[in-house]
Amino acid sequence: MEQDRQLVVKSNHIIEASYRLSVAEQRVILSAITQVRRDQQKVTDEVLYSITAAELAELCGTDPKTAYRDLQNAAERLQTRRVTLHLEPDGVTIRSKRRRVTCWVQTVDYIDQEGRIELRFGKDILPYLTGLQREFTRYALSDVAKMTSAHGIRLYELLVQWPEGHRVVPLDDLRRWLQLEDRYPSIKDFKRWVLDPAVEQINEHSPLTVTWSQRKTGRKVTHLVFDYAPKKPPVAVGKAPARAAAKRKGSKYSDEDIARMALPGESWEAARARLNQLPLELA
Repeated sequence: MEQDRQLVVKSNHIIEASYRLSVAEQRVILSAITQVRRDQQKVTDEVLYSITAAELAELCGTDPKTAYRDLQNAAERLQTRRVTLHLEPDGVTIRSKRRRVTCWVQTVDYIDQEGRIELRFGKDILPYLTGLQREFTRYALSDVAKMTSAHGIRLYELLVQWPEGHRVVPLDDLRRWLQLEDRYPSIKDFKRWVLDPAVEQINEHSPLTVTWSQRKTGRKVTHLVFDYAPKKPPVAVGKAPARAAAKRKGSKYSDEDIARMALPGESWEAARARLNQLPLELA
């Protein structure tokens, strides 16, 4: 499996949608999303996307038998999982926002002898996975594949949606996105059971290093502040020729440096412009 080439691409409407999926369910959905052909003008909801237990085991580093059990259970539950999309008004004179409640998948086929399922995305979900020209988030499936926290995967998506490396998130919005409005009402419990495990998983398994702090309005915690950056790779030997060539082209960094240091979701041009403002010693 060519894991590095498996890209998850979602509309930001889905990134900030309200839903709750288990880790196994998210792995199935994300694996199917990587197969969506976005280079085609129109992708219908008749297309079947195939996920095997062997592929999930390889991707996530789990036992194949466990992966097959998780695949079966996740596929069963996905039939009932819903997602609430928060849409912008359709017209200038319409001030009320629209909420759309829909299902992730419409059908799941089981091929037991092959340890494989095939699923069709719901008709209302598919437009948020295809034909995306703006306001979308992209990252490698391998960035989150080994996470064991469902909240960690969601938080990672919310961070890479903003490649600037800094995001302030209203606590009420985060609760709504994770469908935790009525759970962990104490900020102490929310940190213990949601936030701290999610950040720990991101720091352990993703390409990012994350720190966070909180802001209060009066005595109440109302916002969470996240600062994040790519993990610093080991210093490599033999970079001088590549950097010398880059310098001759009028750039501080070689193409290899830029590819290595780009933030998840950051375009090539934006990464080059940002890195050219940094001292060379930070590479």
